[in-house]
Amino acid sequence: MKILAIETSCDETAIAILECEGTEENARFTVLGNTLLSQVETHREYGGVFPMLAKREHAKNLVPILESTLEEAELLREDTQAIPEEMRIEIAKFLAREPGLAEAFFAFVSECEPPEIDAIAVTTGPGLEPALWVGINFAKALARLWGKPLIAINHMEGHILSALVSRREEQEAVLEIKDTRLPVLALLISGGHTELVLMKKWLTYELIGQTRDDAVGEAYDKVARMLSLPYPGGPEISRLAEQARAAYDQTAGFGSGNTPLGLRLPRPMLHDANCDFSFAGLKTAVLYLLKNNILMDSRPSQDKNISEEDKADIALEFENAVADVLWKKTARALEETGAYTLLIGGGVSANTHIRRTFTEKMQGDYPGVTLRIPPASLTGDNAIMIGIAGFYRALRTDLPPTDPITANGNRSLA
Repeated sequence: MKILAIETSCDETAIAILECEGTEENARFTVLGNTLLSQVETHREYGGVFPMLAKREHAKNLVPILESTLEEAELLREDTQAIPEEMRIEIAKFLAREPGLAEAFFAFVSECEPPEIDAIAVTTGPGLEPALWVGINFAKALARLWGKPLIAINHMEGHILSALVSRREEQEAVLEIKDTRLPVLALLISGGHTELVLMKKWLTYELIGQTRDDAVGEAYDKVARMLSLPYPGGPEISRLAEQARAAYDQTAGFGSGNTPLGLRLPRPMLHDANCDFSFAGLKTAVLYLLKNNILMDSRPSQDKNISEEDKADIALEFENAVADVLWKKTARALEETGAYTLLIGGGVSANTHIRRTFTEKMQGDYPGVTLRIPPASLTGDNAIMIGIAGFYRALRTDLPPTDPITANGNRSLA
């Protein structure tokens, strides 16, 4: 089965084409084409994602990205196609809200044959609804024109399934899901989500714990802004924290959990008898630390402006606190659920210290539980994970769906 997948939930425009085969227990995916365009530079001046700007960029990028992906997959066949007027009017309605998209769409599809694909998968939530609608309506237009079934995909399910894949060493473009022991416990960490989800049976989910306020990625970005670091803040915090670790690893006392200055931030809800998270208090603690000059006053200097060394110290302790909380809550969930597999998915799963912490802790405390962390290229938003989820849904779904496909910014798994 060939699946064309579309992802526009936030600030990445992505399309991939996957050749999929197998079963839920033993699936193989060959990436035939994959194009992703990030909008990070576009949103940098705003210090975060501006939804209507993201929507506009998706509309501008989808047709060129589709052409690039089809060409890479060797599925682009140039040939003039006559589109019946009735169909043209119907498709134009799907694309009417995005200025210029209908014109670009018809200009492209009128000059190429329908590709040899079996289905189209598209993210329908969670995410930014204006951005989601662009991808959904584009997918509807393609499905109508090419006569292909359309599969609605939960973005977080894509993160879960893509975290289970492994690459074939001899074939970089081939991904496999095999030898997965259920139940699976998923720690999903991103800019919009922090939650623990249990999968006892394939594609059946139970929410075990979630953040009560800020998502962990959101906390990273907010602390980065406090430290005047550029957007996106997560990688900047991680960079400074790793820099501090490298420096302090050569000093006496490193490894105690504190920086040499004795800086200690709170670990919210660390000992609460549940699997929920809270990061608002940690973020606020950083704010008051800066406001009250606690760190800067400890330095023998007349200059009370925060230095790069100060920023690195704060980044280190902030990241230590985050990793402590994530691990403690996940360990509690492992005990409560008896899961045989733990996976970490979402954009924050790319964080070096979180990966290191979980790898070391799992080896020491839960050697009988398998840890799965996705390849770096699959940690952020991408269309490959949507194609993988599309195949799993197609295995048990009578296509096309009977329910209308709509955007839902707060769509949940469980």
